[in-house]
Amino acid sequence: MANKKDYYEILGVPRTSTPEEMKKAYRKLALQYHPDKNKTKEAEEKFKEINQAYEVLSDPQKKQTYDQFGHAAFENGGPGAGGPFGGYNQGGRQGPFTYTYYSNGGNQNFDFGGFSDPFEIFEQFFGGGSPFGRRKPAYSIEIDFMEAIKGTSKKVNINGKTREIKIPAGVDNGSRIKFDDFDIVIEVGGHPEFRREGYDIVTEKDISMTQAVLGDIVEINTVEGPVKLKIPEGTQSNAIIRIKEKGVSHLRDKGKGDHYVRIRVKIPTRLNNRQKDLLREFEEESTKKHWF
Repeated sequence: MANKKDYYEILGVPRTSTPEEMKKAYRKLALQYHPDKNKTKEAEEKFKEINQAYEVLSDPQKKQTYDQFGHAAFENGGPGAGGPFGGYNQGGRQGPFTYTYYSNGGNQNFDFGGFSDPFEIFEQFFGGGSPFGRRKPAYSIEIDFMEAIKGTSKKVNINGKTREIKIPAGVDNGSRIKFDDFDIVIEVGGHPEFRREGYDIVTEKDISMTQAVLGDIVEINTVEGPVKLKIPEGTQSNAIIRIKEKGVSHLRDKGKGDHYVRIRVKIPTRLNNRQKDLLREFEEESTKKHWF
């Protein structure tokens, strides 16, 4: 417990704070870090942390015990152990999923570190339901890059029941699919060639110096298969060429993202004498006619 933050520090209040001052500090932080409002990776843990702190400091008896014994008061066997602070189950994995939290507390296998469900505390504090809605069990499932692009179905076992999860085309890392009694959070693997930016796909294409100067037609791989791409004359290295509507399907409408190709002009490192002479002639001719 030595590494745990002080509860007063978590709420950002001094030890001499009044209940009203602590309530005000909690309200501000709870709204700021509620996971339905704050989508950062750290928000959920921070939200749980501030609710744990407020659960102790808002109760006069628990606060007195904490002030005297610190975090050790609520370890197994400590003077504050038992009741809502003891006898909790550990979290973990269930089949291909990892579970995170549950909103109605009680005897579910979700780990809140021995404290009450933070969403319950939030709702009690604000006098009724959370303004962001109640939380259901959330499970994460891993799919590969192209499954996210094209959509897929997965058969999984949840609470002893086999369920078929239909994942629509266009989901991204962190996308949440809502079902009646649980949510699925999508984790998408990477791809060796494609990089996704929202609904757009970005790739790189190497071309020769001659292709860049004279132009050419090259083949580009997209998520929908290979397409022909025109390289204009005089294309510079790092130029970006757009291929319309060859990206990712939108989740909520019929639109599609684009495919962007970043051009990389490869400069030869070894030239024979004839090639060098030709380049010198080219440079002399270019200078003479002021082409640049």
